[in-house]
Amino acid sequence: MRQLSKTENAIFLLGAVLMVIGAGSSVLMWKGAPYVFALGALGFASMQMLQRYEGKNVVIRRLRRMMLLSDILFLVSALLMFASQGNFLGLSHITYIEYVYNKWVITLLIAAILQLYSTHRIANELAKE
Repeated sequence: MRQLSKTENAIFLLGAVLMVIGAGSSVLMWKGAPYVFALGALGFASMQMLQRYEGKNVVIRRLRRMMLLSDILFLVSALLMFASQGNFLGLSHITYIEYVYNKWVITLLIAAILQLYSTHRIANELAKE
């Protein structure tokens, strides 16, 4: 795996911290939470996408794709956080509640599980090589 530089690593860690702060502060109904989470998700996902695997191991390549899927789900969670602030999509109230309101939690949970699994499996596979 390509290692990140010190600046990229700082952006990566800051993005992770901002995602935690944004998700946690949304529970407190803070209006700025989606902005903090989205900024963190952009930093985290973009730096993780810069890490490339140059080898031939098929398992690591598959795990890497899972990691990229989790990055996309983090960004979708950020969009759904903004959509949960108000019904600006023009949907009926029932449809909005059923399909949009606070559904960011589900995509965030799926992304976090995929991220944890792929991170640990990649570390184990790289240790084997």
